[in-house]
Amino acid sequence: MKVEQIYTGCLAEAAYYIESKGEAVIIDPLRETQPYLEKLEKEGAKLKYIFETHFHADFVSGHLDLAKKTGATIVYGPNAHTDYEVHQANDGEEIALGDVSFKVLHTPGHTLESTTYLLRDEAGEDYAIFTGDTLFLGDVGRPDLAIKQGEITKEDLAGFLYESLRTKIMPLADTVIVYPAHGAGSSCGKNLSSETWGYLGDQKKTNYALREDMTKGEFIREVTAGLTPPPQYFAKNARMNKSGYESFDRVLKKGVVPLTPDQLVELVDQEGALLLDTRKPQEFATEHIPNSIFIGIDGSFAPWVGALITDINQPIVIVTDQDRAQEVVTRLARVGYDNTLGYLEGGLEAWKNAGKDTDSITSIDAKELADKLNNGLDPHLVLDVRKPTEFLSQHIVDATSFPLDYINNNMDRLDRNETYYLHCLGGYRSMITASILRSRGFQNLVDIKKGWREIEKSDIPKTEHHCPTTLSQDLIDEAVAAVV
Repeated sequence: MKVEQIYTGCLAEAAYYIESKGEAVIIDPLRETQPYLEKLEKEGAKLKYIFETHFHADFVSGHLDLAKKTGATIVYGPNAHTDYEVHQANDGEEIALGDVSFKVLHTPGHTLESTTYLLRDEAGEDYAIFTGDTLFLGDVGRPDLAIKQGEITKEDLAGFLYESLRTKIMPLADTVIVYPAHGAGSSCGKNLSSETWGYLGDQKKTNYALREDMTKGEFIREVTAGLTPPPQYFAKNARMNKSGYESFDRVLKKGVVPLTPDQLVELVDQEGALLLDTRKPQEFATEHIPNSIFIGIDGSFAPWVGALITDINQPIVIVTDQDRAQEVVTRLARVGYDNTLGYLEGGLEAWKNAGKDTDSITSIDAKELADKLNNGLDPHLVLDVRKPTEFLSQHIVDATSFPLDYINNNMDRLDRNETYYLHCLGGYRSMITASILRSRGFQNLVDIKKGWREIEKSDIPKTEHHCPTTLSQDLIDEAVAAVV
């Protein structure tokens, strides 16, 4: 028996490869199929099943393309109604794979169809559970993604999750390995560990949601408290996973197309394409194409694209390092943005060689910001674009909380005649914010290089530091409500 976790850090997502006697299962695959096909060929194995733990909201699964290319059967648990052919397994059903087997455990709560797959080894002993978004290390899946207005609430789903955990998962042995679908950085939970696998016994001791003395009412209150609105693309990705999508190969062929500067301009002007710059933050600050939006490929690229580009069918053209065009198109497709129309061949140098104008963002360091504050700069003009909980943890005295997550809610609060100073933790989110504001007509923007990491070391007056885990729920809810 082979069990391999295939972890993708930029999405904080884990897929799994399990093999026994030349037969394989892949659980929760990403959109692109080639890595899995290469793995199967290398191992000399045949893919028998593709297990889906639920309708993923934070990425588009590769189950459909993978099934078409291998002939494998797609398996969902109960309540998973799709627009394509699947094997809908029953609760408790046993599925054989070589000398091992999986037991299907229906574990509704994160979503109604959420299912955990219990792997039993050659001796028939419980070995591991693949929990999807039902159970993470340190947390459980948020219960507000599959609510139906007038039919089911997040409290209802949280109640289902309480029962699922206590009747299906907690009775298993402490030695069972927990393989979740996500680690820290995912928006599918609130308190995910940076570890990507662990033992169930450890979770019973340390995971707040698995406390033995926890009542159902306490569980519902704690699991539903402090939930911020999910990114807008979540519902769209879930629909794609349920109903189907365009072949990834076609998306790649359409998107990895070299464009001249004039062709790029034509697509922006005639097709309404969004110009997306995926280079490094300070490269963008130094020089970029006017009205382009920065979301760097070396950060949490796909989640920020999904959070900020509200039209999932938006035509997109990209500026990137030429050898990374395919990577950019792939990562866009992972979250359902399939309408990339090409990339600027030769990058920004080709743009400048064509005699076209560029723009820039002023960027200063923390020491320069300290000097300006000492010389009378109103600290309210410092926009802290981190998350509300990061702001509450510690911030510049009298700075303004202006989280990137909710920029469209708060842009009308700003004055285009003022000069604003933007910072995040390290400089990535603040440059995204600056690019969006600049494209909307805000000309007087100053980015703080390296963000809070440098501000924290400076003599700029700061509030008292609070560990995020000690913040009261009322305080968090109030801060979120102020910016949502």
